[in-house]
Amino acid sequence: MLSALLHVTLPLAFCVVLTRCHLFDAVAVDLKYDHYAERRVDHFPAFLAMPCNSLVNLLYVITGLYWLLGYSDVTEPKEGRYLRQVFAFMSIFYAAVQWTRLAVLQRAPAVLDQWVTLPIFAWVLVWISFIERGPAGWRAWHAAVLELLSVLSYGLALLHERGFEAALGGHVLLAVYKGVRVQVAHGDARSCRYLLLAVLSCSGFVVLKLLDLPLARYWIFQRLTGHFWSKVCDVTQIHFSLCFLTDLTTRTGKAGSKKD
Repeated sequence: MLSALLHVTLPLAFCVVLTRCHLFDAVAVDLKYDHYAERRVDHFPAFLAMPCNSLVNLLYVITGLYWLLGYSDVTEPKEGRYLRQVFAFMSIFYAAVQWTRLAVLQRAPAVLDQWVTLPIFAWVLVWISFIERGPAGWRAWHAAVLELLSVLSYGLALLHERGFEAALGGHVLLAVYKGVRVQVAHGDARSCRYLLLAVLSCSGFVVLKLLDLPLARYWIFQRLTGHFWSKVCDVTQIHFSLCFLTDLTTRTGKAGSKKD
């Protein structure tokens, strides 16, 4: 667990330092509360200025802690345990990044909020690579290279106003493609259900976030807004992705043991 924690915190700390530089001054980020449908509550402290969109980040923490401390499977390979712990820590730290962005509405945390989304999706690709290659064929440097490429892909945000969306869209499409491929090769009905729920959650995350302001015309989305529900979908996306990946990791590990 310590190894997983270090491998999440050190790159995150490096990204935090870079966002404090002027390198990303040209990146298009939203720095006003008007961008969100939920209305600011002026007499609340900054970390609860938009209470629903702030408190929903606790779901990321709860989900991360469950997969970090509450999940147990004696048949889980040590590499699979490491991959799961990294994903869980990513969920926990992502909550802190998003909450900080809403509390201060400054460029650095806004850029960081966008940036760290990419390596989280890339970790799905890393994990699928492990499932496909197995412990014997998988190398840690493969994961490091893939994560580095993912981090560097945020450079598209410097080249075009919609560069981040392009990078994120590429990550999502590649994750779905690889997920379907590994499901066909190694999955069953249960893992298929997890995959479908993860993809549906991802769709909800994207659509509800994009429709945050238009949906606010309807009373049902005026307090618990589209942005709030997009975050709920994001949490379920993380949860069902973990369900899918841990299930396939255990399945392929058992299959490998039988062959041996």
